[in-house]
Amino acid sequence: MSKKTHNKETFEYKAEMNQLLNLIVHSLYTHPEIFLRELISNASDASNKVRYLQITDETIIDRNKELNIHIEVDEKGQRFSIEDAGIGMSREDLIGNLGMIASSGTLKFLEQFKEDKSKFGDLIGQFGVGFYSAFMVTDEIVVETRHAGKESVGLRWTSSIGSNYTIEEIDRKERGTKISFKLKDEFKEFAKDYKIKDTIKKYSNFADFPIYVGKEKVNTIEPLWIKKTKELKDEELKEFYKFVANDWEDPLDHLHLSLEGVGATFKALLFIPKRAPFELMRTQDHKTLQLYSNRIMIMEDCKDLLPEYLQFVRGVVDTADLPLNVSRERVQSSPVMQKIKTTLTNKILQWLEKMAEKETEKYSEFYNIFGKLFKYGVNSDFTNKDKIVELLRFETSLQKKDALSSFKDYVSRMKDDQKEIYYLSGESRAHVESNPNMEYFKKHETEVLYLIDPVDAFIIPSIPDYDKKPIKAIDKGDLDLKDEEQEGKKKDNTLSKALIDLFKDTLKDRTADVRISKRLVDSAVTLVASADSADKHTEHLMKMMGQDAPQSKRILEVNADHPVIRNLSRRYIANDKDPMLSKCIVGLFESAQLIDDELTSKNEYVKRMMDIMEAATQ
Repeated sequence: MSKKTHNKETFEYKAEMNQLLNLIVHSLYTHPEIFLRELISNASDASNKVRYLQITDETIIDRNKELNIHIEVDEKGQRFSIEDAGIGMSREDLIGNLGMIASSGTLKFLEQFKEDKSKFGDLIGQFGVGFYSAFMVTDEIVVETRHAGKESVGLRWTSSIGSNYTIEEIDRKERGTKISFKLKDEFKEFAKDYKIKDTIKKYSNFADFPIYVGKEKVNTIEPLWIKKTKELKDEELKEFYKFVANDWEDPLDHLHLSLEGVGATFKALLFIPKRAPFELMRTQDHKTLQLYSNRIMIMEDCKDLLPEYLQFVRGVVDTADLPLNVSRERVQSSPVMQKIKTTLTNKILQWLEKMAEKETEKYSEFYNIFGKLFKYGVNSDFTNKDKIVELLRFETSLQKKDALSSFKDYVSRMKDDQKEIYYLSGESRAHVESNPNMEYFKKHETEVLYLIDPVDAFIIPSIPDYDKKPIKAIDKGDLDLKDEEQEGKKKDNTLSKALIDLFKDTLKDRTADVRISKRLVDSAVTLVASADSADKHTEHLMKMMGQDAPQSKRILEVNADHPVIRNLSRRYIANDKDPMLSKCIVGLFESAQLIDDELTSKNEYVKRMMDIMEAATQ
């Protein structure tokens, strides 16, 4: 219903429209700066529409006028205005666009809001009422506009939080729209230049058109993702990365994407930084990708665009398939977002595959920086597990320190008769290289993967084999190793074998088994895990993390060729009741525990060693 007084018409809002305006003012919408993003987006849309007419219609008003967006603020008067030279609005547009919500969607909006108030921001965008977000910061809005059509007239639309709005003709010669209002006292900061500029740089820095605050152009960074890949220059890419990532270093590498027909249309410009953020594994504490809709940022840190193990990637993703106001809940459930996430994941893995193949040094640098996080994809992304496994890297016993090898590299160097892939976990390269279980492999120059990153111990159980070859820990008891007899070097271990029963009886409560070792060369004994238990390094890590990891009994392997074992064998034959035998057997066992950092009774161990040395020096 409208009432005309002279040149001014008064229109009453429907009852539900007033409800909506009150909701906007008193809702849980906790980011009032969003009003500026919404108004700039509307101005950009209006400018885009007239840009087409500038080419196709010679009759439009101010056909050659430059398309800019101008913002003016008056700090003393607490006033704000934004003006564009876009397509403008007719009387019908004002009634249809500002007097009601997106084709009478108000009732549906209110119904959904009552069902779930947490989705307010989502619903505002869904029903096209972003303009009304300005009522968060003001009580009255004035819109002055003139449509681009030759026969159009200037119009003023005015509305307060209440029951009506007015439309009147005015003397406006220029095409476009100007929106102005006085800010509420609690939002007077938006009458300050710096606040407006900061907000523009945060949300609208890549808008289609220049944005001026006073005479200063604010959005000076070019949206590089809209360019063609061949047009991108290294220097501008570096500067762009530093801007979006708030970093002072150049990126390690970048990837430019422009995709259509994949279930979602989007562009992206992605970067891998040269350094990891503080506490890399706490992905919730560092930022990932910025999400844009037609160059307007809708989420500053959209973690849902990437699986957690790829959340070291920085950059922007821009899609026209999402509304400006999109809630976290909608991001998570949106088919469009899920498709973008799947596509990004595949493209990033392809990017890393290409880097690993053609730029090995750069890939090694990436892996040393972000490998800890990336590896977790083995246990979390089962769809892409095989691709991730191909990208894993390890140091090995036959390669120089810090040189990294893939499973594929290792297999290519395997001996003809080698049937298994071997690895050893430990705290460092020096730690694993000094492990007694390495002796056989050093002697036979058989390559062993060194798993010296704590993360390795948790992912390797998920990779039981590679290229149909079992992956085995060399500190477990189920290895397929040659013995001396197979190599034509048969030795008489009769005495040692006779001693094994005494080892078993003496250590029956402390070991799972005692056996003659095939893997020892220089050491007398070593402890290994049974085939169905975790290796000792993994158990140690689990305890450090506070996880329940009951210590399993180890298998004690004895080197029958070691002088100490041969001497004990002879002493056993001479007197199988000799008390020194049990002291030496327990001492050997505890020495193996000491090497593995599992010895708990250190005082008793030292006392026992003193007794043995006393007897030896008599």
